[in-house]
Amino acid sequence: MKRLEALLEWGGTKKEIALLALSGAALLLSIAGVRPAGIDPAWAAIVLCGIPILLEAFIGLVTAFDIKADVLVSLALVASVVIGEHFAAGEVAFIMQLGALLEDLTVARARAGIEKLVHLTPRTARRLRGGAEEIIPAEQVCVGDMLRVLPGEAIPVDGVITEGNTSVDQAVMTGESLPVDKGPGDAVSSGTVNQFGAFVMRAQKVGQDSSIQRMIRLVQSADAGKARIVGIADRWATWVVVVALAAAALTWLVTGQVIRAVTILVVFCPCALVLATPTAIMAAIGNATKHGALVREGDALERLAGVSKWMFDKTGTLTFGMPQVVCVKSLLPDVDDETLYRLAAAAEHSSEHPLGRAVVQGWQTHSGQAAGEANDFSMLPGRGVTAQTQGRRVAAGNEALLAMCGAPVPQTLRCAAQPYWDRGCTVIYLALDGRAAGFIALSDTLRPQAAQVVAELRGAGVQPVLLTGDNENAARAIAGALGVEEVHAGCLPEDKLRLIGEAQARGQRLCMLGDGVNDAPALKKAGVGIAMGGVGSDIAVDAADIALVNDDICELPHLLCLAQHMMRVIRCNLTFSMALNFIAILLAMTGVLNPVVGALVHNAGSVFVIVHSAFLLRWRKKPRAAARL
Repeated sequence: MKRLEALLEWGGTKKEIALLALSGAALLLSIAGVRPAGIDPAWAAIVLCGIPILLEAFIGLVTAFDIKADVLVSLALVASVVIGEHFAAGEVAFIMQLGALLEDLTVARARAGIEKLVHLTPRTARRLRGGAEEIIPAEQVCVGDMLRVLPGEAIPVDGVITEGNTSVDQAVMTGESLPVDKGPGDAVSSGTVNQFGAFVMRAQKVGQDSSIQRMIRLVQSADAGKARIVGIADRWATWVVVVALAAAALTWLVTGQVIRAVTILVVFCPCALVLATPTAIMAAIGNATKHGALVREGDALERLAGVSKWMFDKTGTLTFGMPQVVCVKSLLPDVDDETLYRLAAAAEHSSEHPLGRAVVQGWQTHSGQAAGEANDFSMLPGRGVTAQTQGRRVAAGNEALLAMCGAPVPQTLRCAAQPYWDRGCTVIYLALDGRAAGFIALSDTLRPQAAQVVAELRGAGVQPVLLTGDNENAARAIAGALGVEEVHAGCLPEDKLRLIGEAQARGQRLCMLGDGVNDAPALKKAGVGIAMGGVGSDIAVDAADIALVNDDICELPHLLCLAQHMMRVIRCNLTFSMALNFIAILLAMTGVLNPVVGALVHNAGSVFVIVHSAFLLRWRKKPRAAARL
């Protein structure tokens, strides 16, 4: 139930809790028979909790003829006050507002993360005109302008490089774990970061047509398409109101006793219905939090329980998102693999490139020794590094670098490296003293528990799908190791959004696991978005419904099973509370219950709902082996 915070200026959860505390205390005084100045303290609960309900129901009926659960509550409140049953009126109002508070605590407002995306948008650009360089606002760049981009700067607009070589961090747009080497003729996107060499580019897409602005619009459109699930009490409200009014009117006509009719309205109030969902969700959220999952949207678990497809981003989720050395191979008879590895690590010691740092870290982990010192170090953006170390001239980079150093890559070396290219690895060619010497292969490595997680999700009836911005070879290699059959490689943010939309059009309910800025639109579009809270970007976390605080994907199967069990608890709560309500109605018709006793009896359903839901706090699915015993 929505309350009219703006209308009443209650302004926040703390004030709501304070008002509920005052109302509860007033009801306790009413039960004890305390009557200050002859006034029933239950009036405090009626005023503090009942008036917002009456206003909500009245405005909904008048403006949109919207019949919700608070319409029946309002009828019961007014009828109870008219016949002098103040405690019954105050108790019903208190229970309904308690349920509304629980719902507000579990259902957070959508956090689109648009502001942080806007902060990623470059604010200035270096325009070259008439041989001079001028700094202008990025929005003033026109198609065809020539721009200079320095190392460390974000690229202001989409365009193509005309001069210079560099490496560009494209994680914002593609999620790729490694920078991409760029040179003349290569396209670059706004929002991506130039890491090393300065270059000149020609602007092609500017303003609202740029990549980062398209990303912002994608997140906005995806957010608008995800509707919040309506509470069960409101879904059934029209039928509940009709049945309650019919039963009350029939009883009044047959017995001529208005108190019986009022009792029916009181016991038919959907207190347990209102509490059934939020109490179970709150307990399940508490359980999820203990297992490292921060549930940011109240109905996320309700949606998660019904998913049939689980879409995974690759880099940073199923993999660590950091390159690691997987092979070092020397083709020179006088240089073994270990020596080549040591020389390469020494040459890369001063490199700022992620691949160079990965080689150095890999050598230190492998040997337990620090990389040696290098002299005459030179870094060539888009190609690699050269250095003098241990009496050897070392070159480490791509084919263009080795050709420039007079050591073109022979066919035998290409053939030896090809299997690693096919697996999606990144290969660094090495030359010693002007001779092609071998290669180092690096790859993003799987999280050790990834295959088990995918298998458990498949066992729970969910089909895994891999979506990644990486190349086809890398995607297929990872998918093969995980046993994932459906793979989509080379995906830009709009591609992921399109694939999710197509699946949803076929009636499939989806969950998306991602970590990067480029995943934000997909996280918003999917039925449930789960972000890696540790390594993931703030924007991805803001776009998601659930965040894995410690990046522990081992808890994903538990999260899915918890959501499914939560829905079973909710259905049990609803069945019990409705059955109790109908029994109470029969007793009210026969005059066994009066409004006060009727309110107490029907609220027994609310107590059951709260206690039953509380068991979710410690619920954990038994392992399969234990379940078979």
